[in-house]
Amino acid sequence: MGIDPNYRQNRQVVGEHEGHKIYGPIGPPGKLGIHGTIVGVDFDLCIADGSCINACPVNVFQWFDTPSHPASEKKADPINEKSCIFCMACVNVCPVAAIDVKPP
Repeated sequence: MGIDPNYRQNRQVVGEHEGHKIYGPIGPPGKLGIHGTIVGVDFDLCIADGSCINACPVNVFQWFDTPSHPASEKKADPINEKSCIFCMACVNVCPVAAIDVKPP
């Protein structure tokens, strides 16, 4: 199943992290929500294989520690989402379809 492509409309903004919005629900450590608006990463699906970080030509992502999360203890955080060039490389390589990219 993958990230909900309509999360921006279907979920509420519950906070902010490193300059991007967090869409809930959240309930750490097991429920971390979706981080980002232009480049959204579903932290509950992300397994931290690093393919998006390696594929991104403009360094949108940075590792973020998420201790005790059942899928992985770190996530690819879209801290530079405003730098996205919409090449979709991250979306295409994510093995669990945890990333959605939409222009602002």
